[in-house]
Amino acid sequence: MIRVVLPAHLRTLAGVNGEVRVDVDGRPTLAGVLDALEASYPALRGTMRDHVTLKRRPFVRFFACEQDLSHDPPDTPLPAAVVAGSEPFLVVGAMAGG
Repeated sequence: MIRVVLPAHLRTLAGVNGEVRVDVDGRPTLAGVLDALEASYPALRGTMRDHVTLKRRPFVRFFACEQDLSHDPPDTPLPAAVVAGSEPFLVVGAMAGG
């Protein structure tokens, strides 16, 4: 079971409070977590990554164990602490402006 912390606007869209937990089939990877999130919460489909290309949306970032995983390949294995459930996988809405 992977613990996931979503930003407030995605929690509202998914209709959840606090962190969520998802099961990842096979080896837990970055893509596996996103697949599980979109399967469990269909309203999130397309919010974190493009429907067709499956590339990360520009203003969404992924973190785990104080590491930025945003630019890592989708098949990147998750850190052991995230897989064990002692650390969450974080989805963060990036800020922009001037």
